[in-house]
Amino acid sequence: MSTLLSKKTDYALLILSHLYDRAEGGSAREIADRFGLSKAFLANILKELCQKGFLVSHRGVKGGYALRRPADRISLAELLSALEDGWKLTTCADEDEAAEHECTVHNVCPIRGPLNEIHKALIGALKDITLADVFRRPAGATTTFQPVLSILNPRPPAAVPALQETSA
Repeated sequence: MSTLLSKKTDYALLILSHLYDRAEGGSAREIADRFGLSKAFLANILKELCQKGFLVSHRGVKGGYALRRPADRISLAELLSALEDGWKLTTCADEDEAAEHECTVHNVCPIRGPLNEIHKALIGALKDITLADVFRRPAGATTTFQPVLSILNPRPPAAVPALQETSA
C-alpha cells in the first residue's frame, strides 16, 4: 500500500506535535521514549527539521528542541513540500505542457486535466491548514485529526438514527 505521507513526515508531525505541547521544548531522548522511535531515525528527522527552519536546537544540559515559529504560522503544505521534496498527486501534476514527463501516455491522457485540478485543490486545502489546526485538541474529541476533518468537511455530521431494542 502507498501512503501520502512518508514515515519520515509522519514522525516529523509526531515530533512537532510533542513540541507544540511544550513551550519549553523537549529533548530527543524524551521524544524517542514517548513514541518508541528509533533514536537514530529521530535524530535525522530532528536535524532536517532544524535545517529546514521548523525547529531550533539548544545544546547543553538543558538543551533540546523547540518550534522555531508558532504552529499557526506553518502550513501542512509548507511542511510536506519541505520534507517530501515537493509533493504531487501524479507525476505530471502542475507541470508545464512542454515539460518532459515520466508518463508514457501524457499526450493522450484523458484524466490528466481533472487530476491536475484535484492536485491544485489538495495543495490549496493544505495551505489553509496549519500545524496548530492539526495539533489543537478540542474538548471531547475522539481523534487528534478532528480539526483537520472539520476543516476539510465543514458540513455537520449527519444524524444517526437511534437503535431501538427489540424483544424476540
